[in-house]
Amino acid sequence: MAEPEQPRVLLVDDDPDLGRLVQHILRSNGMGPARQVTTGREALASLGGIDIVLLDHQLPDTNGLDLLDAIRTLPAPPAVVLVTGHGNESLAATALRRGADDYLAKDAALTELLPQILERVRRARELRKALAEAEQDLVRAERLAAVGEMTVTLHHEINNPLMAAFADVELLLSNPDVPREQIQQGLEDVRQALRRIRDIVQRIGSLRDTRSKDYLRGIRMLDLARKDRDGTAVLQRGTALLHVADEDLARVVSLLLRAAGFQVERCQELGALQAAAERIGVTLVLIAGGANTPGAHPLGGFSVKGERDFLVVALVAGEGGAARAAGADHVVSLPFDPRTFTEEILRRLAPA
Repeated sequence: MAEPEQPRVLLVDDDPDLGRLVQHILRSNGMGPARQVTTGREALASLGGIDIVLLDHQLPDTNGLDLLDAIRTLPAPPAVVLVTGHGNESLAATALRRGADDYLAKDAALTELLPQILERVRRARELRKALAEAEQDLVRAERLAAVGEMTVTLHHEINNPLMAAFADVELLLSNPDVPREQIQQGLEDVRQALRRIRDIVQRIGSLRDTRSKDYLRGIRMLDLARKDRDGTAVLQRGTALLHVADEDLARVVSLLLRAAGFQVERCQELGALQAAAERIGVTLVLIAGGANTPGAHPLGGFSVKGERDFLVVALVAGEGGAARAAGADHVVSLPFDPRTFTEEILRRLAPA
């Protein structure tokens, strides 16, 4: 198995002593040297190829928060770790709210914590990259499936009335002595076939939400049957409640679950999740908890009751023992394989 690529680090700080210390820490942990600049202007000009920025707050020409904002506006920006003075937790919290990936205090623990933070940020970036690729694959697969289903739908829905109209026209043209009454009936049949084709084309043009159904074994087509007035779709696998803070992860998981037939409902707050889990029709609760964060509840605080109709799935980075002990029925390790993600969940949902 190939060794993970080491992150390329940019240190933005005008303190030469800190610069020497950072270079020593990186070398001692088998990492390449960091590039160092001393101003915000130099930092913005040096971001090419950089994976992680170690950003001091006090710079000669700007401050770390303003430079953080500028970096976050760039396409595919690097990760940013704010380097703060000891005891400045308020500044660190502000930086995290504005998009910093982590923070590091200039204290005695820096030597030990810097390699850990760099590795954690590297893993998080790799996970986001894998999720983005999985999302692209999902979207591409959905588009191809939609094109295939539309092709089958057009062939099935339009071909039948079209062939009937052709048959009536050929019959009328091939026999000039057809009685007038039969001609009128044939033309009426053609008109009805054309009206059916028109209605189908209009229905396809007004589609805003789609369901598919079996056409032949292994082949799907769009279901063009008219829906109820409220447009409600029939649920296939029930409601999946999603409690995932990371936007990229939540988006990919939602796509996978919807493709598997779930109606996905995202619950941002723990209280909303706990209340929604009491509803009839909920078959899955999926949580990305804090299994590896000291002191954090492995299921994000969600209380699992003994009597329930839903499966609890935990997304964890690392071992899943704590999540299972807290009541998770199934644990998915991050990063997961999108090709098998829903298959494993559906197997757990299947009745014994």
